[in-house]
Amino acid sequence: MKFKFYLLLLLASTTLISCADAGVENPAAVGKLAQNGDFDYQVDEFADIKVLRYQIPGWEDLSLKEQKLVYYLVEAGLSGRDIIWDQNYRHNLKIREALENIYTGYEGDKTTEDWKNFEIYLKRVWFSNGIHHHYSMDKLKPAFSQEYFDNLLSETGTELTGEAYEVIFNDKDAKKVNLDESKGLVEGSAVNFYGEGITAKDVEEFYAVKQSPDPNRPLAFGLNSKLVKENGKLVEKVYKSGGMYGPAIDKIVYWLEKAQGVAENQKQAEGLGLLIEYYKSGDLQTWDEYNIAWVQATEGNIDYINSFIEVYNDPLGYTGSFENIVQIKDFDMSEKMSVLEENVQWFEDNAPLMEEHKKKSVVGVTYKTVIVAGEAGDASPATPIGVNLPNSNWIRKEHGSKSVSLGNIIEAYSNAGSTGRLQEFAHDEEEIALEEEYGELADKLHTALHEVVGHASGQINPGVGETKETLKSYASTLEEGRADLVGLYYLMDPKLEELGLVDDHEKLGKAAYDGYIRNGLMTQLIRIEPGADIEESHMRNRQWVSAWVFEKGRDRGIIEKVNRDGKTYFNITDYAALRELFGELLKETQRIKSEGDYEAAKNLVENYGVKVDQDVHREVIERNKQFKSAPYSGFVNPVLVPEMDEAGEITSIKVVQPVSFEEQMLEYSEKYDVLPLEN
Repeated sequence: MKFKFYLLLLLASTTLISCADAGVENPAAVGKLAQNGDFDYQVDEFADIKVLRYQIPGWEDLSLKEQKLVYYLVEAGLSGRDIIWDQNYRHNLKIREALENIYTGYEGDKTTEDWKNFEIYLKRVWFSNGIHHHYSMDKLKPAFSQEYFDNLLSETGTELTGEAYEVIFNDKDAKKVNLDESKGLVEGSAVNFYGEGITAKDVEEFYAVKQSPDPNRPLAFGLNSKLVKENGKLVEKVYKSGGMYGPAIDKIVYWLEKAQGVAENQKQAEGLGLLIEYYKSGDLQTWDEYNIAWVQATEGNIDYINSFIEVYNDPLGYTGSFENIVQIKDFDMSEKMSVLEENVQWFEDNAPLMEEHKKKSVVGVTYKTVIVAGEAGDASPATPIGVNLPNSNWIRKEHGSKSVSLGNIIEAYSNAGSTGRLQEFAHDEEEIALEEEYGELADKLHTALHEVVGHASGQINPGVGETKETLKSYASTLEEGRADLVGLYYLMDPKLEELGLVDDHEKLGKAAYDGYIRNGLMTQLIRIEPGADIEESHMRNRQWVSAWVFEKGRDRGIIEKVNRDGKTYFNITDYAALRELFGELLKETQRIKSEGDYEAAKNLVENYGVKVDQDVHREVIERNKQFKSAPYSGFVNPVLVPEMDEAGEITSIKVVQPVSFEEQMLEYSEKYDVLPLEN
């Protein structure tokens, strides 16, 4: 399961729903911009993408030892950059090398439309860590001709042949992650987790016979490996030192060992030691031991997420994508939001779930607002704004979990400007006023409730397997929808006022409900092509939640579909009744997860979350044309530049900002290019 929310930049107020040389970097090579003061958040905009910057407030307040820890952890993440490119598609590294060689070596006319289209294509590939769109999963289509590309290859002496060349222009491998079973979940997905000729049936049968030493504490089989056929037999190529991705993993280990040497405390050091051991051995028992140690390491100012974690890119939900997020605790905001952590049991006890599906004791839940210091892998350039880990249900139940809200990322989004879509798609002035007054707080609280309470809530019935086994391709969207529903249910609860989190829970809840329905049934549709089904799991969950409550409340007019002046709006007439519907759906969604009811999961998602009202879709796209702001955003990372004395010891670390997106991408390719082009 992937416990993330991605920011939707759809409205004026946002809807928030993982042995290298330590030499001195030359600051002049990366450019300098103000870290504080008059800060320019926007870097670039192209196609449907906006690239932003974020700051690291409070960096100067860290001790040198803490700064070193952050620096080493950031380098560990960046050392694995090539892994996510190869995981996303088997030819990505070849294609990236060819495109970058053209970009840096071409001396022809760079004022033509063709060259501009080539630049845009390269930037889109950079942003998506490969040739498939980071969100829709569709293969990116170049706006230049094959003939022009051939000319670029020739003039720059660049070689790209065979399937890696042909796939740029043909229809093969059209979807990175395919969730349409009729096309074959594995066969129809271009993601590089399974070898040629392997089917979903092969994968399920292979892992079905795997047995954990303790059935009540199942290992995450398949999390860190590629399943291939060798001599007609299925075998795993394990991600580890000396195994698949070994050269990158060795560099990750190098930096993690340096981080362990400056750990803030013993528990943090022990956790880093287990992560290093896991990378060296690939042993999944060690992975569980690491996650327990990581959850229990709650002291200190610095934390991190690093490894093969989230399984959204695997259509079967087994294999984790590499990611890295390095975090500095935001003490002020974490203190303000700690009330949720302290009251998580109250939320569980009062949830509208069947009693047998509630946890009698929710243990070890921690929630922090953090300042991101660096991201890599599947977390960059497109980033989550909230994360809840670990993903293992039994570890969460016995040892707890950590939830974080990425405060400076959210702040950067907020300062990057608004789009005016709220006024276009909101039903009336009251809805606009509620959003403007309470929308930002509602977003933050929904994220917090989703991560802290939602993912910690509920339990699986004894004897029922992990959701990736029982709910299969529907597991991820069911989990995200379930956590969304927990947040929605409590956003209109007077408990929020009692806890001092809001001055008016009813107005806050109304703003949250308006925004969720408006997005789930209309505005998120600007992200998909006309006539297409919804494929991305988060988009699916927002639609099946919204469409289900709309249908169930139709006879009572709880949500009206209004047509005014040829435009469609959705108007909530009874917020209290809508809250009851959210509660009913939450109860059913938890039942599905607790009982492993695959057919019910399939019916819920397929009937409400996949198909789009084509008339509304066409209308939304037409109405959205007036807005030029890109619907997707991501980030370049601040660059941590160490300064050293004559003995080679770090004396200080400065933060500088990259001037351009292409500058950072080219620098990353030069510095962290460690894997073969085929793996």
